[in-house]
Amino acid sequence: MEDHSPEAIERAKKLRQEMSLPEVLLWNRLRGKPMGMKFRSQHPLGDYVIDFFCASKRIAIEIDGIAHDMGSRPDRDAKRDAWLRQQGIDVLRIPAAEVLRDVDAAAEAIVRYCAEAPPPSAADAAATSPRGGGFFRASSNASPCRSDAPAPRGRYPGATS
Repeated sequence: MEDHSPEAIERAKKLRQEMSLPEVLLWNRLRGKPMGMKFRSQHPLGDYVIDFFCASKRIAIEIDGIAHDMGSRPDRDAKRDAWLRQQGIDVLRIPAAEVLRDVDAAAEAIVRYCAEAPPPSAADAAATSPRGGGFFRASSNASPCRSDAPAPRGRYPGATS
């Protein structure tokens, strides 16, 4: 399923204009198709908006600030991750603090992960990816990453879609 709700499309448009600093920093590195990998920013899928999406490998990349550890957010993230996995989409969660600490290493790790991922198949659509670990992890257990730095939202130079 790759249908998008009208609400998700509108939310994606707004989020592209209000990307967090870690998202802007990563997008500036991913938008140039590193290693031939094409990424989309603030991509609507179903009722959700994914921070970054590599459609050719069906991998969603989420940048998690400290808010992902609070309140009902961990449960909402788990529900979203489960829905994405049901659609055959692998989910990577990267702490915003890691992006701020070394954006080049984060971008390189994302690109390498996507480049090494096998192309999606019909069998992959029903399976959860067992990959994970290292700089970031696949969300096979759907628990949020810990982050010690908030990811401020707002307009940042270079935040274009």
